[in-house]
Amino acid sequence: ETGASVTAMILVAAGSGSRLAAGVPKALVEVGGRSLLQHCLDTASTVERITQIVVVVPAAHLREVSAALAGQAVDVAAGGDTRDDSVRAGFALITGAEQILVHDAARPFVPAEVFERVIDALTDSEAVIPAVPVVDTIKRVRDGVVIDTPVRDELVAVQTPQGFRAATLRAAHDGHDPQVTDDAMRVERAGIAVRVVAGSPQGFKITTPFDLAVAGAMLEER
Repeated sequence: ETGASVTAMILVAAGSGSRLAAGVPKALVEVGGRSLLQHCLDTASTVERITQIVVVVPAAHLREVSAALAGQAVDVAAGGDTRDDSVRAGFALITGAEQILVHDAARPFVPAEVFERVIDALTDSEAVIPAVPVVDTIKRVRDGVVIDTPVRDELVAVQTPQGFRAATLRAAHDGHDPQVTDDAMRVERAGIAVRVVAGSPQGFKITTPFDLAVAGAMLEER
């Protein structure tokens, strides 16, 4: 394999799932008889260019998740207190990849073609994110009062997997910046252009019991 085609994925599954109130870590919550984590792995395993997967899970559940994933070609790492810490824990287990995808286990139904689009776009970009158009009008609010209404045509809702040249992502993670909410934002703040490709309506994030119900209905439709 040539270097540029070696793509690793960090699957961030370290969330507690407190809003789902399911009594297990979010990634182990089941929909359609399989965990959110397993749905992600099912899809990623069909993307041939992903050559290594590192799953980052809550430290308290490392043994449990490792047992659940026994026999699958994945590495498992203990996550940290923040998402950034968890992504960095994933870095530690990645060997030799020139490109890194960072994906949320809370988005278990992102189709394989979104992964492919992100990897394709990395051939001539340092950072790539999938996104979908915003359908709601968005207001900026401060102290309960609207201060601005951004032009909707310029807004997108960002999904995962987000893709990066490995060196770019590692460098962006060198600094500590508590205001950062995703990996692309770290790269943006380093002055690097982030390319946007089409995401998918199926790439929605499962955060609440309602989202879980929607996911179950979607699976039944399939």
